[in-house]
Amino acid sequence: MSVSGIINIMKPAGITSHDVVDVVRRKFKLKKVGHTGTLDPAATGVLPICVGRATKIAQYITGADKAYRAEITLGISTDTLDAEGTVLKTIDAAAITEDLFKVALSSFKGDIEQIPPMASAIKIGGKKLYELQRQGQEIERPARSVTIYDLKLVKSTGWGTAHPRALLDIKCSKGTYIRTICQDIGNKLGVGAHMSSLVRTAVGNFKLAEAITLAGLEKLTVPTDVLISIDTALDQYAVVLMHHQAVKSVLSGAKLYPPGVLNMPDKLQAGQLVRLKDQQQLIALAEVQMEQQPELRVVFKPIRMIMS
Repeated sequence: MSVSGIINIMKPAGITSHDVVDVVRRKFKLKKVGHTGTLDPAATGVLPICVGRATKIAQYITGADKAYRAEITLGISTDTLDAEGTVLKTIDAAAITEDLFKVALSSFKGDIEQIPPMASAIKIGGKKLYELQRQGQEIERPARSVTIYDLKLVKSTGWGTAHPRALLDIKCSKGTYIRTICQDIGNKLGVGAHMSSLVRTAVGNFKLAEAITLAGLEKLTVPTDVLISIDTALDQYAVVLMHHQAVKSVLSGAKLYPPGVLNMPDKLQAGQLVRLKDQQQLIALAEVQMEQQPELRVVFKPIRMIMS
């Protein structure tokens, strides 16, 4: 049986996400390995790595909500919005109090608009923004809608000095730039800011406390022991049990209709993703659709085959 699953890696600082993939690829002696969304080289934390057939679901892990612990330093702005960049401006932030900072924080909760930083891998006109930045260019970027579910001040230091620092816990939707939040907080306070450190503490159900270091992975004699099953990795999606006779049809790409369903959750909504399972075996991820023929009925359109 082929090796498949997801490893919850604790990425260290100083290496890229691709470097982590290379380590896992060598350890498992497999080519089919991929990450689930990059972490900057200076950042640390949760980086789920997909192995074997699990690479099919990487985008569904990438799309999960995230959690971070970030440090913001007030009064210093950089071109990359983090500590790795060139300092563009320095302002004395001694007048900013902790109370003023908390008020600014509160305005960033909920649905907000963000302009992605130039130092990012987003493509505009076929070129990555960071490539354009390295050429000395800055172009207009469309704002993105993201959701900040929670934003808490953990601790802070240096109030009354030129550059206070604060540690934040942030829970957010996919696509959120923490560097941009730090910059925007500083701009709201009129002094600028940058993200001075970042740890990703969760990606969906993958938590930092349960992650394995690369050193720990290297020491394992049976690396498959740390693999998390595809089914477990997708357990945020509801389960629809199907008749065994319908498996072949679903694997060919056909929709699953009510006669092929053994059991399904109540109150499913159109567009919702679910796991199609034959007893304990995960067959596919499917999208809930509503069809009127002639009465309204729920059907399931496979969008990602898991069982091969």
